[in-house]
Amino acid sequence: MSRHARPARRWLGPLPHLRSVAGQAFLLQLLLILVLVAAAVAAVAADARAHSTVDARRRSLAVAETFAHAPGMARAMSGDKPTSELKSRAEATRKGSGVDSVVVFDTRGIRLTHPETRLIGKRIVGPAGLVRDELHGKTITQTFRASQGPSVVSAVPVTRADGTFLGGVSVGVKIHSVNSEVDRRLPMLLGSGAGTLTLATGGAALLNRRVRRQTHGLGAAQMTRMYEHHDAVLHSVREGVLVLTADKRLLLVNDEARELLRLAPDAEGRHVGALGLEPHLTELLMSGRRVTDEVHPCGERLLSVNVRSTGRAGAPAGSVVTLRDTTALRVLSDRAVETSERLKLLSDAGVRISSALGLTGTAEELVDVAVPRFADIVAVELLDPVLRGEEPKPPYELLAPHRTAVGGAPAEAPLFHVGERVVYAPSTPQSRAVRTGAAVLLRADPAGTGEWPAGEARRLLDHGIHSLITVPLRFRGVTLGLATFWRTRHRAPFDEADLAIAGELAVRTAACVDNARRYAREHAMVTALQRTLLPSGLPDQDAVEVAAHYLPAPDGTGGSWFDVIPLPGARVALVVGKVAGQGLHAAATMGRLRTAVQNFSALDVPPDELLSHMDELVARLDLEHDADAHGIRITGASCLYAIHDSVSGHCTVARAGDPGLALTRPDGTVDIPAVPVSPPLGLGGGPFEAVALALPAASRLVLYTNGLLEGHGRTTGTGLDLLRRTLAAEPGLDPDETCRSLFQTVLPSRPSDDVALLVARTRLLAPENVSEWDMPFDLAAVAPLRDACARTLREWGLADTVYTAELVISELITNALRYGAPPVHLRLLRGRGLICEVSDGSSTAPHMRRAATTDEGGRGLFLVAQFAQRWGTRYTPHGKVIWAETALDDR
Repeated sequence: MSRHARPARRWLGPLPHLRSVAGQAFLLQLLLILVLVAAAVAAVAADARAHSTVDARRRSLAVAETFAHAPGMARAMSGDKPTSELKSRAEATRKGSGVDSVVVFDTRGIRLTHPETRLIGKRIVGPAGLVRDELHGKTITQTFRASQGPSVVSAVPVTRADGTFLGGVSVGVKIHSVNSEVDRRLPMLLGSGAGTLTLATGGAALLNRRVRRQTHGLGAAQMTRMYEHHDAVLHSVREGVLVLTADKRLLLVNDEARELLRLAPDAEGRHVGALGLEPHLTELLMSGRRVTDEVHPCGERLLSVNVRSTGRAGAPAGSVVTLRDTTALRVLSDRAVETSERLKLLSDAGVRISSALGLTGTAEELVDVAVPRFADIVAVELLDPVLRGEEPKPPYELLAPHRTAVGGAPAEAPLFHVGERVVYAPSTPQSRAVRTGAAVLLRADPAGTGEWPAGEARRLLDHGIHSLITVPLRFRGVTLGLATFWRTRHRAPFDEADLAIAGELAVRTAACVDNARRYAREHAMVTALQRTLLPSGLPDQDAVEVAAHYLPAPDGTGGSWFDVIPLPGARVALVVGKVAGQGLHAAATMGRLRTAVQNFSALDVPPDELLSHMDELVARLDLEHDADAHGIRITGASCLYAIHDSVSGHCTVARAGDPGLALTRPDGTVDIPAVPVSPPLGLGGGPFEAVALALPAASRLVLYTNGLLEGHGRTTGTGLDLLRRTLAAEPGLDPDETCRSLFQTVLPSRPSDDVALLVARTRLLAPENVSEWDMPFDLAAVAPLRDACARTLREWGLADTVYTAELVISELITNALRYGAPPVHLRLLRGRGLICEVSDGSSTAPHMRRAATTDEGGRGLFLVAQFAQRWGTRYTPHGKVIWAETALDDR
């Protein structure tokens, strides 16, 4: 061996397959191909770079000439503001042509346009000679470092028609942009080189493989080591291996297969039929078919069998069989399936139990999810305080909870029914569970002994019940009730694993029961608050016959309300409103708004003016709540306010938001009055508009919130049509009957909100109960008018009230004549009381004061207040009305 060959062998030492001639030839080919590909890529890249530079020079020159000779260019550069005229055109040209800069400069070399605004107004840069040629109006194309970096720049002069030099246009293309074109071609060049290299390498590799297969590339020592390794692996793996010849004789078997099949020591060389295997295994191995993970019994084992043919790629025909013992795996698989089912049971229980808000619903969800997946019969009992929304206090004995839910119990089973009180003796497992705070598991043997309390085992066994688990429902250390699970004879008794599942179900149920208990308590509090805020009864008055019904929301208490407010002058105000939302805040806000409506009604203002006051009030209240961390708002409340006058028969209505109004006339026709809809309260939507309705006696006014019409699966239009049909079908119902009929017929089966419904049947004051006088603006007319009123009262049979009425009438008329303005009008109304009204043309409000002993006057209104039940002032468009109401002895 030469001295040059030794270093090559040392270098090739770590690569044994390259020591051969084929390997060295392959390495030489690889090096030559790499050199050729690299040279080709470099040459093509240089050529592409040169062509790209030439293209950049042509493109920059073409753009510069086109822009310099564009129409209007000379005019723009000669103008007063060339930059403002040329800047946008230059930028549009730069973006449209794909160059990097379009610069216009004047005869002094000052830039008029530039992509970088900060360079406008500065001198152009470049080699001195090149700048000089540009300023002398020469056309140039040069590569140099411009303001935007190394660039290919072309400059073209701009001249007038007479040849006068005005400046020039300089267009630049960055060298980076030129190089990017070359860079875009490099992947294609490199890909071509890589493909060539791959093809050449593949050819050389195939040649080398052919040579190695003919020589096997191994020596005797290497073959020995391979056999020893193969034998060690074959007999060490925990999987049985059998190799069969084409005529189904056992050629090779490892230790694991020998043990699994219990083969004799001299089994090699025998035919498969002579190995003494199970008949089905013998048939499988003789069939020669391809098998994947087929499970076959072999004695007490379950074997997973795989069969593959070895007659491929020139190898001797035959088959290889692998065996795995899956007995333990099957047991683990069954346990995994059981565990998965239990986890799914707990997951489903967590979702379903937590979906209910009520106590009964929570208990029923536990029963539904546990029967029959976990138990055959399930019962849930809750303690009395829990049902009242309270927290139970120990001690819990004597234990007597209420059976809240039962599932899976046959009619003949010895179990209590739902709703009954369950009395457990101290020896029962339920009492033990409560005392210890832990689950109790009981199983009974066929003889009825086992762990059951005496006397109870036989009774339960007779009905097929053989095991139970009872678990206390505890949350935060407080026992809320019990959950008991029973299994009957058709399934296995409970075990310790089931005890853990029952405990987990009880924990989840207890948390939901406590939430439901708290919800029930809060709901009861809110409901009680709302009852106190809604009218407990409707006031007596002569204007309408009225009835009202309220239905809470299905999931809580809402903010709807109604009201009937008597007004002076035989009038009444009817109100229906709603606050958005539900719960305590909605109920409290409803009470505030209801009180505000009553207070504004005391001012006796028209409906539209009252809603304006309410709108301002809600806006102010929301400003106060802006500082609240909870972000509570009132804006969006709605209200319908109507005033019915039983003397004139007129009803004035205004509304904010969506409360509705329906009208049924005495002839049975139903009308939905076109009451203008104003924005809800608090939005500041502008002035509210009222509409006046002329109502004959016995007309029915139906005021409602939208919860009466809307619900799950029903729109407002559908509910309104149903409301019309219901009112038209029953025209003779009184208000209370109308409320019940509408709740039975129109109310959705699943209302989406609470409902406030107010029905009023109008009344008119008989003409004989009304007397009116116009009087001159003269104090001398007081006495004759007082005498006329006295005669009218005697005709009405009110002689006992004449003295009081004369005093009140005299004071009111005298007050109007002294401090008011004409015209003055007097009206007497006889209803539940005697109402005296004196109107005049002045809007000055009277004020009652306490007169001093030396004062000659000032006691008139004081006397009126002493003798009348009520008195007050209301304003009209033309003045005011001072009224006083006195009681009638027989009313």
